[in-house]
Amino acid sequence: MKQSNLCIIPARSGSKGLKDKNIKMFCGRPLVALTIEAALNSKLFDEVMVSTDSELYAEIARDFGAAVPFLRSDEMATDKAGTWDTAREVVSKYRELGKEFDTICLLQPTSPMRTSEDIVNAYKIFEERNADAVVGVCPLEHPIKICNTLKENDSLDGFFDSNASGRRQDGDKYYRINGAMYIQKVALLENHENLYGERSFAYIMDKVNSVDIDDEADFIMAEVLFKKYREEE
Repeated sequence: MKQSNLCIIPARSGSKGLKDKNIKMFCGRPLVALTIEAALNSKLFDEVMVSTDSELYAEIARDFGAAVPFLRSDEMATDKAGTWDTAREVVSKYRELGKEFDTICLLQPTSPMRTSEDIVNAYKIFEERNADAVVGVCPLEHPIKICNTLKENDSLDGFFDSNASGRRQDGDKYYRINGAMYIQKVALLENHENLYGERSFAYIMDKVNSVDIDDEADFIMAEVLFKKYREEE
């Protein structure tokens, strides 16, 4: 039997790092629009919804084809609200409306370089491996060997241990969560089970598609990359 898939795009208003970044104009469109379009173009979802606390954000989301059947509760509208608590509230509210889903895919609007192909390919992994979850990752930009904490006085004494020598390209390859995509079974979400368990798998994305916008510098760099790699396609 075909699974029922829900896409959740979290877009709370009131960002502190960059004011209203989720609806800030990005290469001619509100930032959130790019994620809505990628989700719709994947043709994987029974519902593509934007979870927001703002009626203005909701109107923009609807203009680009997303559903916003309800706004967030006051509790989920603060900057202290957890992403997965918000997702659980969405699933619960849909259930009250008589709609049930087997999987959710959480797509943050701050990852505008993530494509519909990325979403499709991640779902292929999810289905082929009978996964509980698939999460977007990308290679770590710098070798873990050259990273460490600093002492209180910023001294570099002991910054490198005895195993830190060698060329940059040598050693194991490390990856980081890129924040671009999270797919999981609704049962896993509602049972508060570990997203990074034995039946969870990585979807590896390249550096460009993994761009994540947190502040104005990120926003500017993302626009440059989008104009180079997307508008030329």
